Amino acid sequence: MKTIYLFFIIFLLSNCAQKKEQANVIEGENIEQQMILTYNTGVKALQDGDVLYATKMFKEAELLFPQSDWAPRASLMSAYAFYTQGYYNDSIIELKRYIKLYSKNKNIDYATYLIGINYYESIVDEKKDLRPLEEAIKYFELVKNKYPDTDFAQDANYKLDLIQDLLAAKEIYIARHYMKKEKWVAAINRLKTLIEIFDTSIYAEEALHRLVEVYYIIGLETEAKKYARMLGHNYPSGNWYKQSYLIFNENYYSEMIKVPKEDKTLIEKIKTFF
Repeated sequence: MKTIYLFFIIFLLSNCAQKKEQANVIEGENIEQQMILTYNTGVKALQDGDVLYATKMFKEAELLFPQSDWAPRASLMSAYAFYTQGYYNDSIIELKRYIKLYSKNKNIDYATYLIGINYYESIVDEKKDLRPLEEAIKYFELVKNKYPDTDFAQDANYKLDLIQDLLAAKEIYIARHYMKKEKWVAAINRLKTLIEIFDTSIYAEEALHRLVEVYYIIGLETEAKKYARMLGHNYPSGNWYKQSYLIFNENYYSEMIKVPKEDKTLIEKIKTFF
């Protein structure tokens, strides 16, 4: 949000000189002057919190003089206005139209980033629908790879890490559930998915430990030792690695599959997303 708001402030300030020059514009003198006046009316409405009127003015400004530099600016401001009030779908539609019509505009990086943010912030409304997450990943990856030297890329990379942890948390939660139900094959599949796809998440370490647990319980000690070695190689000083050593003794079964106390609050939050 900080990155988005900072862009918006810079966007407005960059127009200050032009706005002052247009302060005495007489409406109706020519199309460009009408457009600038309409655009500034939209900015004022947005600052006053009247988002719907602001978007109406921005769209009108764009239509008045579509060949001018103000047209893409108005389109982008309309998309931003929709975003500020949580009209994510409207904002996304406007941004995709902007990218299609103004593909050479200097603010394409921001427009791409804002599409990702719209999808990312709509997750709380989608509950069990993973499409917003998938779309957010798609656009954040695009920003990171196509515009690597921008502030947007830096924030997109941060958001991608958060998404990976969120998806990994879902996998570890389900895997723990299967383990408690003694559905070992299902648990193994979930845990392997986690370490293969979300290997950089904060849950990868625990997933390796849980694989050691499951394989030991079902009698595949060689596999258990393999994942224990993998755990030790990647997280030699981690607590999960220390716990894996405890598995290879006859008293371990009664102590297994304990959900860490500090994770319970997080798990409850994760459950609300899916």
